Amino acid sequence: MEDNFENLKIMVIDDSKTIRRTAETLLKKVGCTVITATDGFDALAKIADTHPDIIFVDIMMPRLDGYQTCALIKNNSAFKSTPVIMLSSKDGLFDKAKGRIVGSDQYLTKPFSKDELLGTIRTYIPAS
Repeated sequence: MEDNFENLKIMVIDDSKTIRRTAETLLKKVGCTVITATDGFDALAKIADTHPDIIFVDIMMPRLDGYQTCALIKNNSAFKSTPVIMLSSKDGLFDKAKGRIVGSDQYLTKPFSKDELLGTIRTYIPAS
């Protein structure tokens, strides 16, 4: 089965330049359009303009953290159904539970592999 990542708009919100660049490189190689943001405030403005298909958001960020960012996205009726995947180097039960409470659809532990990243996206795209 061939993956169809063409025309998918993926947003990566992370204050780590390394994580943003790594995800962007991997996603562009498979045909995705990638929008990056350095924090929640930066992301919220870009989400309204770009309407991404899937959003990856780091939990630990300055100004507006990932939990707050996810809650704001999910409380907006225009983006309520947009999958939001939490990114974190912590994989504790509490962190995952808190992510679910604010509306995240999935939790991906950093560092993640190419297969983990693409597998997560595959969960949310319709089979062609």
